[in-house]
Amino acid sequence: MASSRKLKSNNISRKAENVLREQVRRGNRLFVGLSGGVDSVVLLDLLVPLSVQLPFELSAIHVNHGISPRADEWSRFCHHLCRSRGVPLETARLKINREPGVSLEAAAREERYRIFATLKADYVVLAQHLDDQAETLMLQLLRGAGVKGLSAMPVVRATRVAMKDTWQPNSGSASPARTSPYPLILRPLLEVSRREIEDYAQRHALQWITDESNDDTAFDRNFLRHEFFPMLEKRFPSYRKAFLRASGHFAEASALLDELAEVDSRECARTGSIEIECLRKLSFLRAKNLLRYMFARRGAILPSAAKLEDILRQLLFSGADAKLHVRFGNNEIRTFRGLLHIRETSAFPPIHWCMGWHGEKQLVLAELCGALKFTAAEGVGISLRKLTEYPVTVRLRRGGEGLRPDCKRPRRSLKNLLQEAAMPPWERKTLPLLFIGEQLACVPGLGVDCNFQAAPGEQALVVAWCPGVAVTGQ
Repeated sequence: MASSRKLKSNNISRKAENVLREQVRRGNRLFVGLSGGVDSVVLLDLLVPLSVQLPFELSAIHVNHGISPRADEWSRFCHHLCRSRGVPLETARLKINREPGVSLEAAAREERYRIFATLKADYVVLAQHLDDQAETLMLQLLRGAGVKGLSAMPVVRATRVAMKDTWQPNSGSASPARTSPYPLILRPLLEVSRREIEDYAQRHALQWITDESNDDTAFDRNFLRHEFFPMLEKRFPSYRKAFLRASGHFAEASALLDELAEVDSRECARTGSIEIECLRKLSFLRAKNLLRYMFARRGAILPSAAKLEDILRQLLFSGADAKLHVRFGNNEIRTFRGLLHIRETSAFPPIHWCMGWHGEKQLVLAELCGALKFTAAEGVGISLRKLTEYPVTVRLRRGGEGLRPDCKRPRRSLKNLLQEAAMPPWERKTLPLLFIGEQLACVPGLGVDCNFQAAPGEQALVVAWCPGVAVTGQ
Protein backbone atom coordinates (compact mmCIF):
# COMPACT_ATOMS: atom_id res chain seq x y z
CA MET A 1 0.00 0.00 0.00
CA ALA A 2 2.80 2.37 0.94
CA SER A 3 4.58 1.50 -2.31
CA SER A 4 1.41 2.22 -4.29
CA ARG A 5 1.03 5.60 -2.60
CA LYS A 6 4.65 6.45 -3.41
CA LEU A 7 4.11 5.59 -7.08
CA LYS A 8 1.02 7.82 -7.20
CA SER A 9 2.97 10.61 -5.51
CA ASN A 10 5.76 10.33 -8.05
CA ASN A 11 3.18 10.18 -10.84
CA ILE A 12 1.68 13.52 -9.80
CA SER A 13 5.11 15.11 -9.61
CA ARG A 14 6.04 13.74 -13.02
CA LYS A 15 2.83 14.98 -14.66
CA ALA A 16 3.28 18.48 -13.25
CA GLU A 17 6.95 18.54 -14.23
CA ASN A 18 6.18 17.42 -17.80
CA VAL A 19 3.67 20.27 -18.27
CA LEU A 20 6.04 22.87 -16.83
CA ARG A 21 9.00 21.67 -18.92
CA GLU A 22 6.85 21.97 -22.03
CA GLN A 23 5.52 25.46 -21.26
CA VAL A 24 7.90 27.30 -18.94
CA ARG A 25 11.24 28.79 -19.95
CA ARG A 26 14.26 29.40 -17.76
CA GLY A 27 13.87 32.59 -15.77
CA ASN A 28 10.08 32.88 -16.25
CA ARG A 29 8.10 34.31 -13.33
CA LEU A 30 5.23 32.18 -12.05
CA PHE A 31 2.50 33.01 -9.53
CA VAL A 32 0.69 30.05 -7.98
CA GLY A 33 -2.95 30.78 -7.15
CA LEU A 34 -3.09 29.85 -3.46
CA SER A 35 -6.49 29.54 -1.78
CA GLY A 36 -5.18 27.47 1.11
CA GLY A 37 -7.25 24.43 0.11
CA VAL A 38 -5.67 21.02 -0.43
CA ASP A 39 -5.43 21.40 -4.23
CA SER A 40 -3.47 24.65 -4.22
CA VAL A 41 -1.33 23.58 -1.22
CA VAL A 42 -0.26 20.44 -3.12
CA LEU A 43 0.46 22.53 -6.22
CA LEU A 44 2.67 24.87 -4.19
CA ASP A 45 4.50 21.86 -2.73
CA LEU A 46 5.16 20.56 -6.25
CA LEU A 47 6.30 23.91 -7.63
CA VAL A 48 8.83 24.80 -4.93
CA PRO A 49 11.41 22.09 -5.89
CA LEU A 50 10.63 22.50 -9.60
CA SER A 51 11.42 26.22 -9.35
CA VAL A 52 14.98 25.20 -8.46
CA GLN A 53 15.32 22.42 -11.02
CA LEU A 54 14.02 24.20 -14.13
CA PRO A 55 14.60 27.02 -12.83
CA PHE A 56 11.93 29.75 -12.64
CA GLU A 57 10.95 32.50 -10.21
CA LEU A 58 8.05 31.47 -7.97
CA SER A 59 5.60 33.66 -6.06
CA ALA A 60 2.07 33.14 -4.77
CA ILE A 61 -1.14 35.13 -5.05
CA HIS A 62 -3.97 34.76 -2.53
CA VAL A 63 -7.33 36.35 -3.28
CA ASN A 64 -9.44 37.17 -0.23
CA HIS A 65 -13.00 37.22 -1.55
CA GLY A 66 -14.43 38.37 1.78
CA ILE A 67 -17.40 35.98 1.38
CA SER A 68 -16.67 33.52 4.17
CA PRO A 69 -16.44 34.71 7.81
CA ARG A 70 -13.14 32.76 7.90
CA ALA A 71 -11.66 34.61 4.91
CA ASP A 72 -9.06 36.48 7.01
CA GLU A 73 -8.07 33.23 8.74
CA TRP A 74 -7.39 31.68 5.34
CA SER A 75 -5.27 34.67 4.36
CA ARG A 76 -3.16 34.27 7.52
CA PHE A 77 -2.74 30.55 6.80
CA CYS A 78 -1.45 31.28 3.28
CA HIS A 79 0.91 33.91 4.67
CA HIS A 80 2.45 31.48 7.18
CA LEU A 81 2.65 28.69 4.60
CA CYS A 82 4.49 30.84 2.06
CA ARG A 83 6.83 32.24 4.70
CA SER A 84 7.76 28.68 5.76
CA ARG A 85 8.54 27.81 2.11
CA GLY A 86 10.39 31.04 1.34
CA VAL A 87 7.86 31.94 -1.35
CA PRO A 88 6.84 35.63 -1.72
CA LEU A 89 3.09 36.13 -1.32
CA GLU A 90 0.79 38.85 -2.61
CA THR A 91 -2.73 39.17 -1.19
CA ALA A 92 -5.63 40.85 -2.95
CA ARG A 93 -8.93 41.75 -1.31
CA LEU A 94 -12.05 41.75 -3.43
CA LYS A 95 -15.26 43.71 -3.17
CA ILE A 96 -17.61 41.77 -5.39
CA ASN A 97 -20.33 43.67 -7.24
CA ARG A 98 -22.85 41.25 -8.68
CA GLU A 99 -24.61 42.07 -11.93
CA PRO A 100 -28.28 41.03 -12.30
CA GLY A 101 -28.48 37.40 -13.39
CA VAL A 102 -24.84 36.67 -12.48
CA SER A 103 -24.19 34.16 -9.67
CA LEU A 104 -21.94 35.00 -6.74
CA GLU A 105 -19.54 32.25 -7.84
CA ALA A 106 -19.32 33.63 -11.39
CA ALA A 107 -18.85 37.20 -10.15
CA ALA A 108 -16.08 36.11 -7.78
CA ARG A 109 -14.37 34.12 -10.53
CA GLU A 110 -14.50 37.08 -12.91
CA GLU A 111 -12.93 39.40 -10.32
CA ARG A 112 -10.32 36.80 -9.41
CA TYR A 113 -9.16 36.49 -13.00
CA ARG A 114 -9.12 40.25 -13.31
CA ILE A 115 -6.65 40.29 -10.40
CA PHE A 116 -4.56 37.60 -12.10
CA ALA A 117 -4.33 39.75 -15.23
CA THR A 118 -2.66 42.56 -13.26
CA LEU A 119 0.25 40.42 -12.02
CA LYS A 120 3.71 41.03 -13.46
CA ALA A 121 4.31 37.42 -14.39
CA ASP A 122 4.58 35.01 -17.29
CA TYR A 123 2.11 32.50 -15.84
CA VAL A 124 -0.51 32.21 -13.11
CA VAL A 125 -0.51 28.53 -12.15
CA LEU A 126 -3.83 27.09 -10.95
CA ALA A 127 -4.63 23.75 -9.29
CA GLN A 128 -7.72 22.73 -11.28
CA HIS A 129 -7.73 18.97 -11.82
CA LEU A 130 -9.47 16.03 -13.48
CA ASP A 131 -12.52 16.08 -11.18
CA ASP A 132 -12.92 19.81 -11.78
CA GLN A 133 -13.04 19.04 -15.49
CA ALA A 134 -15.82 16.48 -15.01
CA GLU A 135 -17.84 18.77 -12.71
CA THR A 136 -17.52 21.69 -15.12
CA LEU A 137 -18.62 19.58 -18.09
CA MET A 138 -21.70 18.31 -16.25
CA LEU A 139 -22.67 21.80 -15.04
CA GLN A 140 -22.33 23.16 -18.56
CA LEU A 141 -24.45 20.33 -19.95
CA LEU A 142 -27.17 21.09 -17.42
CA ARG A 143 -27.04 24.76 -18.44
CA GLY A 144 -27.43 23.86 -22.10
CA ALA A 145 -24.03 25.22 -23.09
CA GLY A 146 -22.66 25.05 -26.63
CA VAL A 147 -19.47 23.36 -27.79
CA LYS A 148 -17.22 26.10 -26.42
CA GLY A 149 -18.79 25.80 -22.97
CA LEU A 150 -18.43 22.01 -23.10
CA SER A 151 -14.77 22.16 -24.11
CA ALA A 152 -12.18 20.96 -21.66
CA MET A 153 -10.27 23.55 -19.66
CA PRO A 154 -7.03 24.02 -21.61
CA VAL A 155 -3.63 23.57 -20.02
CA VAL A 156 -2.73 27.10 -21.12
CA ARG A 157 -4.97 30.03 -21.97
CA ALA A 158 -5.05 33.81 -21.84
CA THR A 159 -7.27 35.84 -19.54
CA ARG A 160 -10.26 37.72 -20.98
CA VAL A 161 -8.46 40.99 -20.29
CA ALA A 162 -5.44 39.82 -22.28
CA MET A 163 -7.55 38.71 -25.22
CA LYS A 164 -9.47 41.97 -25.27
CA ASP A 165 -6.32 44.08 -25.14
CA THR A 166 -4.04 42.17 -27.53
CA TRP A 167 -6.23 40.50 -30.15
CA GLN A 168 -6.97 42.38 -33.33
CA PRO A 169 -9.36 41.25 -36.08
CA ASN A 170 -7.79 39.85 -39.24
CA SER A 171 -4.67 38.85 -37.29
CA GLY A 172 -4.69 35.51 -39.06
CA SER A 173 -4.80 33.58 -35.79
CA ALA A 174 -7.49 32.66 -33.32
CA SER A 175 -4.95 32.41 -30.51
CA PRO A 176 -4.04 35.29 -28.19
CA ALA A 177 -0.64 36.79 -28.90
CA ARG A 178 2.15 35.60 -26.59
CA THR A 179 3.61 39.09 -26.70
CA SER A 180 0.78 40.13 -24.37
CA PRO A 181 1.90 41.99 -21.24
CA TYR A 182 -0.52 39.81 -19.25
CA PRO A 183 0.29 36.43 -17.70
CA LEU A 184 -1.09 33.23 -19.18
CA ILE A 185 -3.16 30.82 -17.10
CA LEU A 186 -1.34 27.47 -16.64
CA ARG A 187 -2.99 24.31 -15.25
CA PRO A 188 -0.47 21.47 -14.78
CA LEU A 189 -2.79 19.09 -12.81
CA LEU A 190 -5.63 18.64 -15.30
CA GLU A 191 -4.93 14.90 -15.67
CA VAL A 192 -4.64 14.33 -11.91
CA SER A 193 -7.70 13.25 -9.89
CA ARG A 194 -8.83 14.75 -6.59
CA ARG A 195 -8.12 11.43 -4.89
CA GLU A 196 -4.51 11.47 -6.11
CA ILE A 197 -4.09 15.01 -4.82
CA GLU A 198 -5.49 14.13 -1.39
CA ASP A 199 -3.27 11.03 -1.20
CA TYR A 200 -0.23 13.17 -2.01
CA ALA A 201 -1.14 15.69 0.70
CA GLN A 202 -1.53 12.97 3.33
CA ARG A 203 1.67 11.17 2.34
CA HIS A 204 3.67 14.41 2.62
CA ALA A 205 1.91 15.44 5.86
CA LEU A 206 0.76 18.71 4.36
CA GLN A 207 -1.62 21.04 6.15
CA TRP A 208 -4.47 22.86 4.47
CA ILE A 209 -7.72 24.63 5.21
CA THR A 210 -11.22 23.38 4.49
CA ASP A 211 -13.89 25.68 3.13
CA GLU A 212 -17.06 24.78 5.02
CA SER A 213 -19.17 25.79 2.02
CA ASN A 214 -17.68 22.89 0.00
CA ASP A 215 -19.97 20.50 1.94
CA ASP A 216 -23.15 22.49 1.28
CA THR A 217 -25.05 20.51 -1.36
CA ALA A 218 -27.34 23.48 -1.94
CA PHE A 219 -24.62 24.55 -4.38
CA ASP A 220 -24.85 22.72 -7.71
CA ARG A 221 -21.15 21.85 -7.92
CA ASN A 222 -21.16 20.41 -4.39
CA PHE A 223 -24.29 18.36 -5.14
CA LEU A 224 -22.56 16.81 -8.14
CA ARG A 225 -19.39 16.19 -6.13
CA HIS A 226 -20.99 14.60 -3.07
CA GLU A 227 -24.20 13.05 -4.41
CA PHE A 228 -24.15 12.49 -8.16
CA PHE A 229 -20.59 11.52 -9.06
CA PRO A 230 -20.11 8.91 -6.27
CA MET A 231 -23.20 7.13 -7.59
CA LEU A 232 -22.00 7.48 -11.19
CA GLU A 233 -18.60 6.04 -10.30
CA LYS A 234 -20.15 2.80 -9.02
CA ARG A 235 -21.43 2.06 -12.51
CA PHE A 236 -18.87 3.95 -14.61
CA PRO A 237 -15.56 4.00 -12.68
CA SER A 238 -13.70 5.58 -15.62
CA TYR A 239 -16.16 8.43 -16.14
CA ARG A 240 -13.50 11.09 -15.45
CA LYS A 241 -11.30 10.00 -18.34
CA ALA A 242 -14.36 9.53 -20.58
CA PHE A 243 -15.57 13.04 -19.79
CA LEU A 244 -12.09 14.38 -20.48
CA ARG A 245 -12.09 12.74 -23.92
CA ALA A 246 -15.56 14.11 -24.68
CA SER A 247 -14.48 17.61 -23.63
CA GLY A 248 -11.48 17.25 -25.92
CA HIS A 249 -13.78 16.47 -28.84
CA PHE A 250 -15.90 19.52 -28.03
CA ALA A 251 -12.72 21.61 -27.90
CA GLU A 252 -11.76 20.42 -31.40
CA ALA A 253 -15.22 21.30 -32.73
CA SER A 254 -15.02 24.70 -31.05
CA ALA A 255 -11.61 25.33 -32.62
CA LEU A 256 -13.00 24.53 -36.07
CA LEU A 257 -15.89 26.97 -35.50
CA ASP A 258 -13.37 29.61 -34.48
CA GLU A 259 -11.37 28.97 -37.66
CA LEU A 260 -14.55 29.46 -39.70
CA ALA A 261 -15.32 32.66 -37.78
CA GLU A 262 -11.80 33.92 -38.37
CA VAL A 263 -12.31 33.45 -42.12
CA ASP A 264 -15.59 35.38 -41.90
CA SER A 265 -14.04 38.10 -39.76
CA ARG A 266 -11.48 38.80 -42.50
CA GLU A 267 -14.40 39.65 -44.76
CA CYS A 268 -16.70 41.37 -42.28
CA ALA A 269 -14.54 42.87 -39.51
CA ARG A 270 -13.00 46.32 -39.74
CA THR A 271 -10.94 47.97 -36.98
CA GLY A 272 -12.65 45.91 -34.32
CA SER A 273 -16.18 46.41 -35.66
CA ILE A 274 -18.40 44.33 -37.94
CA GLU A 275 -19.89 45.45 -41.25
CA ILE A 276 -23.60 44.72 -40.88
CA GLU A 277 -24.19 44.33 -44.62
CA CYS A 278 -21.49 41.66 -44.76
CA LEU A 279 -23.08 39.93 -41.76
CA ARG A 280 -26.36 39.77 -43.66
CA LYS A 281 -24.73 37.82 -46.49
CA LEU A 282 -23.86 34.94 -44.16
CA SER A 283 -26.24 32.16 -43.20
CA PHE A 284 -28.00 32.72 -39.86
CA LEU A 285 -25.89 30.05 -38.10
CA ARG A 286 -22.67 31.35 -39.58
CA ALA A 287 -23.52 34.94 -38.64
CA LYS A 288 -24.33 33.82 -35.09
CA ASN A 289 -21.01 31.98 -34.92
CA LEU A 290 -19.17 35.13 -36.03
CA LEU A 291 -20.94 37.27 -33.43
CA ARG A 292 -20.15 34.77 -30.68
CA TYR A 293 -16.52 34.67 -31.79
CA MET A 294 -16.18 38.46 -31.87
CA PHE A 295 -17.73 38.81 -28.41
CA ALA A 296 -15.35 36.21 -26.99
CA ARG A 297 -12.26 37.68 -28.64
CA ARG A 298 -13.16 41.10 -27.28
CA GLY A 299 -13.25 39.63 -23.77
CA ALA A 300 -17.01 40.07 -23.39
CA ILE A 301 -19.11 37.71 -21.29
CA LEU A 302 -21.28 35.99 -23.88
CA PRO A 303 -25.04 36.68 -23.84
CA SER A 304 -27.43 33.75 -23.57
CA ALA A 305 -28.31 31.85 -26.75
CA ALA A 306 -31.76 33.47 -26.84
CA LYS A 307 -30.28 36.94 -26.33
CA LEU A 308 -27.65 36.34 -29.02
CA GLU A 309 -30.28 35.27 -31.54
CA ASP A 310 -32.44 38.28 -30.67
CA ILE A 311 -29.47 40.61 -31.21
CA LEU A 312 -28.72 38.99 -34.56
CA ARG A 313 -32.32 39.24 -35.77
CA GLN A 314 -32.41 42.93 -34.90
CA LEU A 315 -29.19 43.44 -36.87
CA LEU A 316 -30.34 41.45 -39.90
CA PHE A 317 -33.82 42.92 -40.25
CA SER A 318 -33.42 46.53 -39.09
CA GLY A 319 -33.20 49.44 -41.52
CA ALA A 320 -29.92 50.82 -42.82
CA ASP A 321 -30.15 53.91 -40.59
CA ALA A 322 -31.29 52.08 -37.44
CA LYS A 323 -29.25 52.80 -34.33
CA LEU A 324 -29.41 49.73 -32.13
CA HIS A 325 -28.17 49.76 -28.55
CA VAL A 326 -28.29 46.46 -26.62
CA ARG A 327 -26.69 45.83 -23.22
CA PHE A 328 -25.72 42.48 -21.72
CA GLY A 329 -23.70 42.18 -18.53
CA ASN A 330 -20.86 44.71 -18.55
CA ASN A 331 -20.92 44.99 -22.32
CA GLU A 332 -23.03 46.53 -25.03
CA ILE A 333 -23.38 46.65 -28.80
CA ARG A 334 -24.10 49.81 -30.76
CA THR A 335 -24.63 50.37 -34.46
CA PHE A 336 -23.57 53.42 -36.44
CA ARG A 337 -23.27 53.97 -40.17
CA GLY A 338 -23.49 50.29 -41.04
CA LEU A 339 -21.04 49.10 -38.41
CA LEU A 340 -21.61 47.03 -35.29
CA HIS A 341 -19.44 48.11 -32.35
CA ILE A 342 -18.79 45.88 -29.30
CA ARG A 343 -17.64 47.72 -26.19
CA GLU A 344 -17.62 47.72 -22.42
CA THR A 345 -20.43 49.65 -20.80
CA SER A 346 -19.11 52.74 -19.04
CA ALA A 347 -20.60 55.86 -17.49
CA PHE A 348 -19.92 59.12 -19.30
CA PRO A 349 -18.10 61.80 -17.25
CA PRO A 350 -19.83 65.13 -16.49
CA ILE A 351 -19.72 67.66 -19.33
CA HIS A 352 -17.64 70.13 -17.26
CA TRP A 353 -14.90 67.58 -16.58
CA CYS A 354 -11.42 69.15 -16.91
CA MET A 355 -7.79 68.20 -16.23
CA GLY A 356 -4.56 70.17 -16.44
CA TRP A 357 -1.52 69.12 -18.47
CA HIS A 358 1.92 69.94 -17.09
CA GLY A 359 4.32 68.48 -19.62
CA GLU A 360 3.71 64.74 -19.08
CA LYS A 361 4.62 62.43 -21.95
CA GLN A 362 1.50 60.42 -21.17
CA LEU A 363 -1.55 61.77 -19.39
CA VAL A 364 -3.82 58.99 -18.12
CA LEU A 365 -7.48 60.03 -18.15
CA ALA A 366 -9.20 57.36 -16.06
CA GLU A 367 -12.61 59.04 -16.34
CA LEU A 368 -12.37 58.79 -20.12
CA CYS A 369 -10.93 55.26 -20.10
CA GLY A 370 -7.78 56.16 -22.02
CA ALA A 371 -4.65 58.27 -22.19
CA LEU A 372 -3.20 61.15 -24.19
CA LYS A 373 0.31 60.58 -25.49
CA PHE A 374 2.62 63.48 -26.36
CA THR A 375 5.46 62.70 -28.78
CA ALA A 376 8.28 65.12 -29.62
CA ALA A 377 8.40 66.18 -33.28
CA GLU A 378 9.69 68.92 -35.57
CA GLY A 379 7.53 71.00 -37.89
CA VAL A 380 4.35 68.97 -37.27
CA GLY A 381 1.87 69.01 -34.39
CA ILE A 382 1.44 71.75 -31.76
CA SER A 383 4.09 74.43 -31.47
CA LEU A 384 6.10 73.81 -28.30
CA ARG A 385 6.42 77.56 -27.86
CA LYS A 386 2.65 78.07 -27.97
CA LEU A 387 2.19 75.35 -25.36
CA THR A 388 4.15 77.39 -22.82
CA GLU A 389 2.31 80.70 -23.28
CA TYR A 390 -0.89 79.82 -21.38
CA PRO A 391 -2.13 77.00 -19.09
CA VAL A 392 -2.99 73.83 -20.99
CA THR A 393 -6.12 71.90 -20.06
CA VAL A 394 -7.95 68.83 -21.35
CA ARG A 395 -11.73 69.15 -21.57
CA LEU A 396 -14.78 67.54 -23.14
CA ARG A 397 -17.15 68.98 -25.74
CA ARG A 398 -19.60 71.44 -24.29
CA GLY A 399 -21.12 72.60 -27.58
CA GLY A 400 -20.22 75.47 -29.90
CA GLU A 401 -16.49 74.61 -30.29
CA GLY A 402 -14.79 75.37 -33.59
CA LEU A 403 -11.51 74.23 -35.19
CA ARG A 404 -9.46 75.29 -38.20
CA PRO A 405 -7.13 72.37 -38.97
CA ASP A 406 -6.55 73.62 -42.55
CA CYS A 407 -5.13 77.16 -42.68
CA LYS A 408 -6.42 77.55 -46.25
CA ARG A 409 -10.01 76.99 -45.18
CA PRO A 410 -12.28 78.81 -42.69
CA ARG A 411 -12.93 77.67 -39.14
CA ARG A 412 -15.62 75.00 -38.88
CA SER A 413 -17.79 73.68 -36.08
CA LEU A 414 -16.34 70.72 -34.22
CA LYS A 415 -19.72 69.01 -34.50
CA ASN A 416 -19.55 68.99 -38.31
CA LEU A 417 -15.92 67.88 -38.35
CA LEU A 418 -16.69 64.91 -36.09
CA GLN A 419 -19.69 63.94 -38.20
CA GLU A 420 -17.56 64.02 -41.37
CA ALA A 421 -14.94 61.87 -39.63
CA ALA A 422 -17.72 59.29 -38.99
CA MET A 423 -16.89 59.17 -35.29
CA PRO A 424 -19.66 57.34 -33.37
CA PRO A 425 -21.69 59.64 -31.06
CA TRP A 426 -20.68 57.77 -27.88
CA GLU A 427 -16.99 58.21 -28.70
CA ARG A 428 -17.48 61.96 -29.16
CA LYS A 429 -18.68 62.16 -25.54
CA THR A 430 -15.30 60.94 -24.23
CA LEU A 431 -13.00 62.53 -26.83
CA PRO A 432 -10.45 64.73 -24.99
CA LEU A 433 -9.93 68.23 -26.40
CA LEU A 434 -6.71 70.15 -25.75
CA PHE A 435 -7.13 73.83 -24.87
CA ILE A 436 -4.37 76.45 -24.62
CA GLY A 437 -5.81 79.14 -22.42
CA GLU A 438 -9.43 79.34 -23.51
CA GLN A 439 -8.83 78.42 -27.15
CA LEU A 440 -9.28 74.95 -28.62
CA ALA A 441 -5.83 74.01 -29.92
CA CYS A 442 -6.03 70.32 -30.81
CA VAL A 443 -8.54 67.53 -31.33
CA PRO A 444 -6.72 64.17 -31.49
CA GLY A 445 -7.51 62.45 -34.75
CA LEU A 446 -8.80 65.62 -36.40
CA GLY A 447 -5.83 67.96 -36.22
CA VAL A 448 -4.29 71.09 -34.69
CA ASP A 449 -5.90 74.50 -35.04
CA CYS A 450 -4.07 76.77 -37.50
CA ASN A 451 -3.18 79.28 -34.76
CA PHE A 452 -1.19 76.65 -32.86
CA GLN A 453 0.42 74.60 -35.60
CA ALA A 454 4.23 74.30 -35.57
CA ALA A 455 6.11 76.10 -38.33
CA PRO A 456 8.59 74.17 -40.53
CA GLY A 457 11.62 73.20 -38.43
CA GLU A 458 9.96 74.34 -35.16
CA GLN A 459 9.99 72.08 -32.07
CA ALA A 460 6.57 70.58 -31.51
CA LEU A 461 4.49 67.84 -29.88
CA VAL A 462 2.17 65.38 -31.65
CA VAL A 463 -0.86 64.44 -29.52
CA ALA A 464 -2.49 61.02 -29.83
CA TRP A 465 -5.57 59.68 -28.06
CA CYS A 466 -5.22 56.06 -26.92
CA PRO A 467 -8.55 54.72 -25.63
CA GLY A 468 -8.37 51.72 -23.31
CA VAL A 469 -4.99 52.52 -21.70
CA ALA A 470 -6.49 53.58 -18.36
CA VAL A 471 -8.68 50.50 -18.31
CA THR A 472 -5.90 47.97 -18.82
CA GLY A 473 -3.35 49.79 -16.73
CA GLN A 474 -0.72 49.58 -19.45
